Amino acid sequence: MTDEHGWPPVRFFDAEKVNPFQVLLELHSHAIGRPATPSQHDVLAELALAAAVVSWWSRWQPMSIHAALRTGADLADVAAATGLDPADVIRRWLRWAEVQTRLTIGGRPAVDVEEVRTIGRRLRIEVDL
Repeated sequence: MTDEHGWPPVRFFDAEKVNPFQVLLELHSHAIGRPATPSQHDVLAELALAAAVVSWWSRWQPMSIHAALRTGADLADVAAATGLDPADVIRRWLRWAEVQTRLTIGGRPAVDVEEVRTIGRRLRIEVDL
């Protein structure tokens, strides 16, 4: 049941406003404590929380892909870690990198442009193999 503060939320709009880590923890707690015969509220809360987690993760995944590539992980490893096709990994990373290299914070690019170029070259070599 919803408490006096409307928790857990049953609408994506409300769940998305909550700290993503809190939403993830709540989704975990909600799934573990789900009754054998869930109410409509239980099911809607789980759906709203899961949708918020997926939305948050889809925005963060390219940054995590970049972090893995920066450490030297190869495309096959990143694809295996994400469950994505290698072409999807590249597509998501390229879209993210294009925005980040144009974004300036304090007069500097949000990411090192040369580092992005280096990763891009490495990915092209891996794909051509």
